[in-house]
Amino acid sequence: MISGGAPLAETSNRSVKNYVRAVRHPQILSIAGGRNDKIRRLGREPITFSEEEEGGIIFPHSDPMIIRADVSEFDVGRILIDTGSSVNVLFADAFNALGIDPQHLNKDITPLLSFSGDVVKPIGSVQLPFAVGTIPRRTIIYTHFLVVDCPTAYNAIIGRTTLTKMKAMLSPHMLLLKFPTHAGVGQVRGDQLSARTCYVSATKDSARATLHEAYYVATNVVVPNGRGADKPDDPRDEAVTPQAQPIEDLESVTLSEAQPDRQVRIGTTLSSALLADFIAFLRANTEVFAWSYNDMPGIAPSVISHKLSICPTFKPIRQKWRAYDAERYEAMRLEVQKMKTIGFIQEVTYPIWLANSVLVKESSGAWRMCQDYTDLNNSCPKDSFPLPRIDQMVDATAGHELLSFMDAYSGYNQIFMSPTDREHTAFITDKGLYCYNAMPFGLKNTRATYQRLVNKIFSELIGTTMEVYVDDMLVKRKTADSHLHNLSLMFSVLKQYNMRLNPSKCAFGVSSGKFLGFMISQRGIEANPEKSRHCSTCRYRRRRKIFRVSLGASPLWPDRCAPFFKALKGSKRQIVWTTECDRAFQDLKAYMSRAPLLSTPLPGEELILYLSVSATALSSVLIRKPNGIELPIFYISHALQDAELRYPELEKLAYALVLSARKLRPYFQAHSITVLTNQPLRQILQRPETSGRLVKWAIELSEFDIHYHPRPAEKGQAVADFISEMTTSESADSKYITPGLASGSVAHPTEGTFNPSIPLWTLYVDGSSNRQGSGAGLVLKAPDQTTIEYAIRFQFQASNNEAEYKALLAGLRLAKEMGAQQQKICSDSQLVVNQVLTEFEAKDTSMAAYLTHARRLLHHFTTYQVQ
Repeated sequence: MISGGAPLAETSNRSVKNYVRAVRHPQILSIAGGRNDKIRRLGREPITFSEEEEGGIIFPHSDPMIIRADVSEFDVGRILIDTGSSVNVLFADAFNALGIDPQHLNKDITPLLSFSGDVVKPIGSVQLPFAVGTIPRRTIIYTHFLVVDCPTAYNAIIGRTTLTKMKAMLSPHMLLLKFPTHAGVGQVRGDQLSARTCYVSATKDSARATLHEAYYVATNVVVPNGRGADKPDDPRDEAVTPQAQPIEDLESVTLSEAQPDRQVRIGTTLSSALLADFIAFLRANTEVFAWSYNDMPGIAPSVISHKLSICPTFKPIRQKWRAYDAERYEAMRLEVQKMKTIGFIQEVTYPIWLANSVLVKESSGAWRMCQDYTDLNNSCPKDSFPLPRIDQMVDATAGHELLSFMDAYSGYNQIFMSPTDREHTAFITDKGLYCYNAMPFGLKNTRATYQRLVNKIFSELIGTTMEVYVDDMLVKRKTADSHLHNLSLMFSVLKQYNMRLNPSKCAFGVSSGKFLGFMISQRGIEANPEKSRHCSTCRYRRRRKIFRVSLGASPLWPDRCAPFFKALKGSKRQIVWTTECDRAFQDLKAYMSRAPLLSTPLPGEELILYLSVSATALSSVLIRKPNGIELPIFYISHALQDAELRYPELEKLAYALVLSARKLRPYFQAHSITVLTNQPLRQILQRPETSGRLVKWAIELSEFDIHYHPRPAEKGQAVADFISEMTTSESADSKYITPGLASGSVAHPTEGTFNPSIPLWTLYVDGSSNRQGSGAGLVLKAPDQTTIEYAIRFQFQASNNEAEYKALLAGLRLAKEMGAQQQKICSDSQLVVNQVLTEFEAKDTSMAAYLTHARRLLHHFTTYQVQ
């Protein structure tokens, strides 16, 4: 709900009072009656809704009404119909995209008030034509918009003032808006897919970033690029898969003296003999490189082609032609002529799908032509062909002496479109209609198609001599002398299937480089030095996005990042930057600047897992120990939230193991894991009767080969650093169970007076047995009066005394896990109480066994009383 703006009552007190009094004036009834008579005299068609109009809507739903309409002769999407808003809102990003001069804004406006009471100051107001519907049943009214600059998933909000002017009727159930026109009843249907996309964008608090990517702006059209469609499948545009490249110095080698501009790059660390072999090999295989589109024959359609698989229930959409300025037209003509010459496109007539061309200016100043395949992509189902796991590929690449990085030349365009789907890729230019013969960028599922191709043609090489992620290829070898043999195997496949490489993006014979965002070398996996340097030099900015980037870049320090989380709980527009935050920020920069080196496990190698638990975070490190040297493989951390903060400390330790198994599942499945701990982790997971969570976790961990061994007194340097980094200065707020530390010495428990300086826990136990069965109940009261209650039902027949002992043992285990030191125990069984106090003798063997177990558990408390 949005209130304010005063579109009806103006801003003066008199106007506001008259606005309220008007509803009590008798003339309102006569005016309303006269208006109804006028409608009947004009013979205006009544507005009705029928069940047949529910077609195309997915039920059940609670989606908002999102429509497309023309605002100031621009086609604008993501317009929210809000009957709770007293004003019409046009957000600043959309206003700027419309190309309206800000000087036309009226600055004399009143603030807006949201349902939460927050006051928003608009930057101005403007009167714009608002057109909705299709000709001839189309209505155009001049609408008063307030321009607001704030993060949002929408372009505009149409409030009840405009709906009243339109005499519109809204059916939220059918997502249908109807309104009278001179030609009959007009209507506009809500876009359910856009509604849910906007909802997801809003809930992720990333709407501002989405909006900056959401517009293709021309001279007379604004088209949101989204509406639920997948992002264009161009791996060059995705930050998660940066181009593979070396990090050492390279030298350029000319492949042909007749054409000196045809060069490739080779590593400078090669020996003179190996360098000569590389040059001779590359000069003998120049046909695998392409220096222009004319050198690219393309993959045979019999091997693979891209199919759209358009859903037959979708109605084909032909987008309206967008007008551009002379500079864009010239760039479009040059690009079309180039693609026609090399055979990428062909002319087409009467296409049923038609997309607009979009020109984007690159940083170099050149124009790049793309196609707006939003509608076409929406009609195609997602191809679920899996892409390789990046972490597994990086592990398989690290540790090799020599590497070669390669990239396909305009890789997507080397695959042809299926002949039956070529016309569906049609796009419009000022010189005619064209469609693609080659697979273009921007279509849905292109990455899956390309990955399917490389998996097929390199099936015998992937995982052994090379790794491929979409069009990024890497050849590896443990020893440098046989690296050329692996390259020759790959080049043979390239020649067989007519795939071509981009020489400017290839590097041969290097010892280290960036692959899929990781620094890999023979030593292992290293941190990216550019990112480490950026972390050490970055400065604090008062923006939530900077905080989130900092938190996302520091997964090993969830406990140290607690001040950031506290700061993020404040208002969206202002974050309280405290001294604690600044100290944590400086510590974070110092930590991120120290680049750790990660190792890769060998097949069948036994791995070691260390766990660490604090009051606010869980951490673990997986290591391997070749020749007695501890090398870290992976770090895992998790910041505790909500109920997790109240877990008993031993349950936190078990939870750290479960999270490690989930996040490192490939390692747990392929290797035997040894957990080094001095805590009874195996016992509580093998006999988890005191907690339902432990039962679930024990079942989840049962599929892995996990062994538990006591932690040796001598610790490895890597783990020692890890634990020291996790230690905080506030011992009271960050109490640890550190598995590597031996349990502190505990004095023999005494039955006597409690120490008032030590927190006192109180335990109430009771057991019972009858013909229907037996069970126990216990209540543990913490020093802060928090109570923990358990009810236990035994699956075996037990006597009443055995049930009482079972209740006592379960309560003592729970108190031990909660870290109680002083314990007051209350039981209604005189036998149990007196046997524990050694006043009665346990003559029965079963009672003696229970008593021995109870006394063993009591040794974990410094002081206790039983009554």
